[in-house]
Amino acid sequence: MQGLPDDCGAREVPEASPEAAATARGTPQADLTNLSPGQPSQANDAQRDTPAAKSPPRQMPQRAITDRDLVYGALDLGTNNCRLLLAKPTRRGFRVIDAFSRIIRLGEGLGQTGHLSEAAMSRTLEALKVCANKMHRARVHRARLVATEACRIAGNGPEFLTRVRARLGLNLEVLSREAEARLAVSGSAALIDQSCDNVLVFDIGGGSSELILLDLSKRRAPNNRSIADRVDIQNCMVAWTSLPVGVVTLAEKFGGRQVLPEDFEAMVAYTLDQLRAFDAAHSLSSSLKGKRIHLLGTSGTVTTVAGIQLGLRRYDRNKVDGCWLNVEDVRSVTDDLLSRTYEQRVAEPCIGRDRADLVLAGCAILEAVLRLWPCERLRVADRGLREGILMTLMNEDGVFRRGPRQSGQR
Repeated sequence: MQGLPDDCGAREVPEASPEAAATARGTPQADLTNLSPGQPSQANDAQRDTPAAKSPPRQMPQRAITDRDLVYGALDLGTNNCRLLLAKPTRRGFRVIDAFSRIIRLGEGLGQTGHLSEAAMSRTLEALKVCANKMHRARVHRARLVATEACRIAGNGPEFLTRVRARLGLNLEVLSREAEARLAVSGSAALIDQSCDNVLVFDIGGGSSELILLDLSKRRAPNNRSIADRVDIQNCMVAWTSLPVGVVTLAEKFGGRQVLPEDFEAMVAYTLDQLRAFDAAHSLSSSLKGKRIHLLGTSGTVTTVAGIQLGLRRYDRNKVDGCWLNVEDVRSVTDDLLSRTYEQRVAEPCIGRDRADLVLAGCAILEAVLRLWPCERLRVADRGLREGILMTLMNEDGVFRRGPRQSGQR
């Protein structure tokens, strides 16, 4: 979302700087995957060769390095966005120290050609360079760098990731659809209404959309207060799917700038056809009747709708993340956007030029979900995959269970 402060998730403070510069294990010119945590980079070696660096250092009192000093990173390279979060563990979660988000449209034209275009790859490399610099400067202890739908399906996806590694030293893994769904659930678990029987979590992406049904009777911990509890919420997944429908693919198929009501209905119908197979395979419509259920949306579509519904003059994550929307209010926003021209959507502060041709495609996917599984309430999450990655890494390292960690110890 244009101008959007990217400090979402289970964080305790907003992002430190909107545009500083970093990567997990080295410099943009070196292989960042080969340095161990805390190992000095080539850039630091060069700095030590300067006259100033050779002067006797002033002795400073030292203290033990604890797990709370470690920096973790999560990078999500999607079909439409490139996003990074850097965070340090806290007593019951994590604190974001830096973040980055840029619309790169990596999947532009992918539906027609089956390949990533040179222009899209060039834009993406520039964004990844910023991420690499940010992670390097933050001295990231551990990170997970993932690519999703565009790199999953593009014929030249593997070649592009090889180029990323060669140029920037970033070793991105192609995340499976199931892993993407599970991490999105963990990342948004803190916003689940524990009084409900079921929660339908959905993430409308650029090239795909994930839907996950949670059965809360299967949860081990009742409140999801700790990081371990939020990771454990994955055990409540009873059905999930990843559809090859996202805002970029749908807008390219049906048009995104000039969208008439009949065009919008065509997008809804197309998405419904995709959803019905998932519904029938798990008998969802019948099994959810009479249950206490709410929807939880983790995508840019729902945060955009929420920002507009709240009448924000500038997107404010603190007001959007965790807010509840009535379904009728969601539809009112959709109807309002349908009545606007492309230029009027560009002028909307919660949309901007980067999303003006995609927002109605996202609303069509959301409308299809609402029609198939009628529900009164929708909770909005400005958090998801990256937060799930951070919590998983910290939980694996046991940083919430250990005491002070001495410098140099793992």
